[in-house]
Order: sequence, then structure tokens, then C-alpha cells
Amino acid sequence: MLRRGPAGGKRVTMGNLALRQHYPASSPVAIGRTMSDLDHSLQKFGGPDFLNVEVALNRAELFRAECKRLILETEKACRRMQNDDSKRLDQRVRDIQFLKKELELKLEEIVPEIDVLVALNSRVMKALEKNKEALRVTILCLDERRKQAPSDRLQDEVNTELLKEWETFEEVASLLQNVQEQISEQIRSAVTPKLWENISDLNIAKAEQQKSNSLSLRALVESVLGQMAADMQKQFEATTKAFQVNIQQLKSAKGQLEEKLPKILSEINSQQRIREDLQEAITENEHFLTLAKSRLALRQQRPGKEQCHDPAQAQLLAEVQQLIAHISKLHEEVAQSEEEQRALARCQLELKENIDSKASSLYIDEVVCMQHREPIIIRNL
Repeated sequence: MLRRGPAGGKRVTMGNLALRQHYPASSPVAIGRTMSDLDHSLQKFGGPDFLNVEVALNRAELFRAECKRLILETEKACRRMQNDDSKRLDQRVRDIQFLKKELELKLEEIVPEIDVLVALNSRVMKALEKNKEALRVTILCLDERRKQAPSDRLQDEVNTELLKEWETFEEVASLLQNVQEQISEQIRSAVTPKLWENISDLNIAKAEQQKSNSLSLRALVESVLGQMAADMQKQFEATTKAFQVNIQQLKSAKGQLEEKLPKILSEINSQQRIREDLQEAITENEHFLTLAKSRLALRQQRPGKEQCHDPAQAQLLAEVQQLIAHISKLHEEVAQSEEEQRALARCQLELKENIDSKASSLYIDEVVCMQHREPIIIRNL
């Protein structure tokens, strides 16, 4: 017996209705029973239209049941995937929060370290400027000392210490330049927040390494600055001491030369006076010689019998010879006195030149060089 449905015009058999109450629509048993009943009904009523209708109805019911099943499975799968996504997202959020916290901690550590490096770099730059000024003064002192007179332009202790100071300052400048480049590179390569956005794990390790590198570099620079300051100060003090010793030696030498100058002048005057005395003695002896010769000439006018070699004649002849010898000796002494005076004049000139040279060297070392060196302070770099 067939019956039409109330709303959709669906036809169902009583047998099929009973089967649907016991088996789901998609059950193989239900499908088999329905097809069997359908065949029986078709055989009973013998109409082809009923067969097509029942097939269409069953197919629609099967499709609808399959759609419901698919909807349920899809909904379950979506919920399961949504739950998995939520769990993974929550885990990822926790990981990111952890990394963010770690990055913030590392940032708190690295930023002050970068600031310290910047300050240290400033110290190194100031040390470079100090060293540059000290080197300039050293070169200036060397140039000034080259202006000394050739007699004073010797490789003395001051010049030796100045050359050592020059070498020391040159080495310090080179070392400071290398240190400054290392600090600049360390600051440049230090991790910044912008670099941490995409490589968090790597940045944490890199930040830790950079912090360690920064601490090591800072300790090295502090040690180098301290050692360089000590070396520069030691050499600077050695050069200053050499300057002071040389200044005292120059003052002493200049004083001794200045003490000798009046003696030279006095001796020149004495030589002038003794030469005048010698000239007077020559004149006096020449007068006596003329007198003796006159007496001899007068005795030549005696009568022939009286012209004999008596003691008076012998005395006059001996006197003439002695006077001639005395006059000759006095002339030699006058020539010797003139030579001595010329030698003393040369000594006087040399003394004045040496005094002027010592005064110039003293001015260069005590006034020029020491005033240039006075502002140089190398105790702390």
C-alpha cells in the first residue's frame, strides 16, 4: 500500500517506513530491504513510473544522508583543526613572549655596554688628540734644537730622549688608532633591536657574544690605555729630566765661559801694557846702544898710540853686543806679545760665540721647548 507524504509529496511504503524506523537511511541493510520491497511493489503493481520515483527518492535520501555525514565530519575536522591551531598559536605566542622577554633582557644588557663603548671610544679619541699634541711638541722641540749652533748641535742626551719620545708617541698613535677602529667596528656590529625582529634566537646568541666581546675589548682597551699612559708618562718624564739636566749644564757652561771672558779681556789689556813696556825697554836699550856706539866712535878718534884694546874698549864692545842681543830679544818678545794678543782676541771671539750659542741653546731648551711641553699632561688617557 502506498501513501503520499503530507508536505513534499514524498511517497513511501509502509514496509519502507518500518525499515527506516529500525535502520538508518544510509545503512546497507536498509538499502537492501528497500530495494527488495521496491521490486516486490513493482511486481505487484507492475508500473514503471513507480520504480523511477522510488529510485529517485532513495537516491536523494542517500545523498542527503551522505551530505549530513560529510557536514558532521567536516565540522568535527574543522573544530579539531581549530583547536590544534589555537594550541599551536598559544604555544607560539608563549614562545614569542619568552623570546621577547629574553631580547628585552639582552637589550637592557647590550645598550649600556654600547654606551660604555661609545664613552670609551671618546676617551680613545681624546687620547689620540693628546698624543697628537704631545707628538707635535716633540717634533717642534727637535726642529727648534736643529736651529742651534753647529758646535752645540750634537747627539746629546736631550736629543736621544726626544727621539725615543717621538718613537714612543708614534707607536702609541698607531696602537690607539687600531684600538679606535676595533671599538668602532664593535659598536657598528653590536646587535640592535631592528636586527632582532626576524632572527630572535640568533640575535640572543649574537647579543651574548657581542656583550662578551665588548667586555673583553673594554678590558683590553682599559689595560692598553693604562699601559700607554704609563709608557708615555715615563718617556715624557725622562725627556723632561734630560732637558732639565741639559739646561743646568748649559747654564753652568755659559757661566764658566762668562767668567773666562773678563779674564781674557784683562789678559789682552795686560798684553797691551807689557808690549808697551817692551817698546819702552827697546827704546831705552836702543838709547844705551847709541850711547855705547857713540863712545866707541869717539874712542876711535884717539891718537894712534892710544888706540889700544884696553879694558874700557872691551867693556864698550861687550856692552854693544849685549845691548844688541837685548834689543833683539825684546823685539822677539814684542812679536810674541802681539801673537799672544791675537790668540787672546781669537779666544775672546770664540768665547763670545760660545756664550751666544749657549744662550741660544738655553733659550730653545728652557724657554721654547719647556713652555711647549708644560701643558702636556699624560697621566690619564
